[in-house]
Amino acid sequence: MACYESIFILRSSLADEEAETVIEKMKSALTKHGATIVKADNWGKKKLAYEIKHDRRGTYILLQFESAQENVVSELERLYRLEDSVIKFLTVRVEEEAFQGATAEQGESEGGGVQ
Repeated sequence: MACYESIFILRSSLADEEAETVIEKMKSALTKHGATIVKADNWGKKKLAYEIKHDRRGTYILLQFESAQENVVSELERLYRLEDSVIKFLTVRVEEEAFQGATAEQGESEGGGVQ
């Protein structure tokens, strides 16, 4: 299975409930197309490096997922383009070793590691 990371930025004017609705919509689209979601993380509102569609701030969302199907990324990015609240996105394929290392580091930082 191929490992992917997708980061997308939502308009800062969205309420937290609306942002959660968009996140759930993207997660359900991934699972519908056979992907396994490893991590979904809301990084919160942050200042953008430059103005995008008249916004200076945005809500950053990270999705890490695995999929054996090739078309899952194109379908996810199609949904990003259709969703008005998504102002920017990037999806990359990650090497499996780096992907597993990132999830292992997260487990250690949450208290799962040796002290």
